Formats: sequence, C-alpha cells, structure tokens
Amino acid sequence: MSTDPTFISNATPQVTGLSSSKKSVLMQPVVSSKVQIQFIVAWLFCLIFYFAQYAMRSAPGVMLPELTQAFSLTALGISTLIGLYYYTYSLFALIAGAFLDRFGARLVVPAGIAMLAAGSILFGWGSSLSAEFGRLLQGAGGAFAFTGAVYLATHGFPGKYLATAIGFTQCVGMLGGSAGQFLVAPLIHGIITWQQFWIDAGIACFIVAIIMMVLTPRSESSPVSEKTSLWAMFAPYKIVLTNPQSYLCGFSAGLLFLPTTIGDMIWGVPFLRVASHLEFNEAVRQVSMVPLGWVIGCPLLGYLTDVIGRRKPVLIAGGVFMLAISLVILYAPRELLPAYWPGLLLGLGSGAAMIPYTMIKELNPDKVKGSATGAINFLVFTLSALMAPAYGWLLNHLSGDTPMTLETFQQAGTVGIVGIVAAIVMACFIKETGSKALPERQAS
Repeated sequence: MSTDPTFISNATPQVTGLSSSKKSVLMQPVVSSKVQIQFIVAWLFCLIFYFAQYAMRSAPGVMLPELTQAFSLTALGISTLIGLYYYTYSLFALIAGAFLDRFGARLVVPAGIAMLAAGSILFGWGSSLSAEFGRLLQGAGGAFAFTGAVYLATHGFPGKYLATAIGFTQCVGMLGGSAGQFLVAPLIHGIITWQQFWIDAGIACFIVAIIMMVLTPRSESSPVSEKTSLWAMFAPYKIVLTNPQSYLCGFSAGLLFLPTTIGDMIWGVPFLRVASHLEFNEAVRQVSMVPLGWVIGCPLLGYLTDVIGRRKPVLIAGGVFMLAISLVILYAPRELLPAYWPGLLLGLGSGAAMIPYTMIKELNPDKVKGSATGAINFLVFTLSALMAPAYGWLLNHLSGDTPMTLETFQQAGTVGIVGIVAAIVMACFIKETGSKALPERQAS
C-alpha cells in the first residue's frame, strides 16, 4: 500500500506534528476558534495536488506493457523505474515539514506541485533518461502534498474541526490512488496515449501550482525559525533516530506496506491476468479495490485503537489478517472469495500499517513529534524504494526468458509473506502506547 499515512491514526490538533522546532508556527492557529477562509480555499486546491500525486504514484501499474515496450525494460528495469519515486519521496518527507514551518505554504506547496508537474511531463517525454528523472521529480514534489494540506488545514480550520479535515484529506489521497488505476487504464487504452496522459497531467498540475501561489495567503513568520539556521530544524531527527523503538515502528509499518506499494501498485494487474486469466480492464478494476479498502481500514483501525486504549493488539491483528488474505490471494483457488473482495480486504487489513505512525510519536518526546512523522515516512518509503527493484529482479530471475506464470508470482510472493511475518514479530517488541497502558508505564 502506498499511502501517505501521516497523522491518520491519531489525527488530533495536538499531534499534527509537521514542525521540527519547539515553537512551530503551524501550531498557532490550532487554538483559534475562527475559520480562515483563504487558507481553506488553498487547502481545497492542495487536495487536488494530493489526489494527483497519489494517482501518479499508482498509474504506472496499469501501463506496464506500454512502459516495457517503450523503454525495452525487463521486470527488474520496470520495477526500478517505478520505484524511483520512493527514493526522493522518502528523502523529501524529511524536508517538507521543516520547509513549511520556515517559509510558509505560499511558495513551498506550489514548488512541490511544480516538481510533480515537471516530473509528469518528463515521464511522458519518451526517453528512458527523462522518464527516470521525471519519476524522481514526482517523488520529490509528491512529498509536499499531504504535509502541505495538513499545514493549510491547521491554519484554516478551528481546532474542533481539524481532525475531520485531516481525515478527509487522507481519504482524498486514497481515492486518488484508486483513480490512478481504474480511471487511467481506460484513458490510455482508447482515448489518449500513455505519453499524452502524463503530459496533460503535468500541464494541469502547473495550472494548480499557479492558482495556489495566487490564492494562498502568507503565513506569519515564526520568531524561532527566523533566528535559527535551516540545519538546526533537522536536529530533532537525532533524538528520533537514536531511539530503537523508532526503527521497530518504521520497519513494521514499511513491511506491512510492501504488499500494496509493490504487490498491488506495480505487479497487481500482471498477477491477476495470469492467476485469474482476466481481461486487462477487469484486472485493473480488481486491483483498484485495494486503495478503496484503505479508505475503510485506515480510520477504522485507528479508531479501534483509541476505543480499546491499546495499539499493539490492533496492529498485530491487522498484520495477521493481512497475512491470511495474502495467502488466500497467492495460493487459494480463485473461487474461494468473490471477485473484488480480496483486494478490498487486503486494503482494509493494511490499514494496520498506519498505527505505528501514531506509536512513534508517542514513543518520542513531545518536542520532536513532527520529526518523528518525517522519520517514519523516511524509513517506510526507503524500504519500498529498496524492495521495488529487488522484487523485480526476483521475478526476472524466476521467470528467466519465459513469460511470467502463476507459479512465478507464488514463489516471489513468499518475500511478501515473510515480510508480513517479520512485521508482526517486530510489532510484538514495540512498547504499548495506548491510553490504557499509560498508567502502567507511569507506575513502572
């Protein structure tokens, strides 16, 4: 699953966490009871940005034959090309919050949209080199989408509506991930070419960037950010990244994401075509159910952890559920579950990957909650960046010079199964942070 999970599991005004400094300008509007219309209008346009970056993240998965032919790529090559997105996304996830706090949204968010737009146009330009550079730019720009939307929502909405706005923001992104599959597929197979899709999308994003630069009001400068150096804003990462619990959170979430970021968004359509002998459009519709499952699973499982006052049981149970559904998808007879249900259930279960995003903030000091979010994004998507080409190489190695078969995917799929098991084991060693565990931790 490739979601931008920041804040969704515990989206309250107290933990919006985009700042690396102790007195973030982002936190000032939270205590206001007034609606700031200009910021809300800018937030609405930022939702378009967030929707678009999710759609661009998932869209290559429905054009693998075209990309393979255009660039003469193997399975390893196509995985590497698509996975380049996550290299820059993970790096700029560390940068986005600090830049927003330092410079405000009026310049930073449009700059992110412009990078996404340029990357889209370059991807559709037609050459292998421009596609690679374009994919890197897409990841860099996309890292500003959700963080920018939350920043604008925090400035625009009163505190009592902020959690709702953040939850709605996350759902828009997830819908973009689904649209990048079920809407893009018919577009590029009957209306426009795949190259034209990327160029048109880039032009549309440039228009949104210009509109946002005009509409977004200036933010008040933070006295702290004006007096400190830019590098000083990254100092809190030292606290987060020297805490072993941060790595348990990051890698458990990252491993639970792999079946969706790589399994669904890159190889879902080819798998279903050989496993179930589906027509292309039907395979696309079925894999697009995974992001729709996120829309249900992410808020539902996060809410459940708050209701029972425990994080770990829901995280572990979600991992076990994902394991069971993954085994069914890979090895069970196709008729065991009705069409569309496997993807929907996998997406629902993968909502458990959001829970460590809350836990890492609760396992680190209050003053570094924003950096904790950036750090876990970095760990999660670095893992996706590394595993995308590795999984492509494995598929290429197993299939050799022959077309991929169901057996090829089943053998390679054991990597995802082992990853889910490892995530469950890691989750067992994360300290409980739920509300019911707080008295126990204080007593100890």
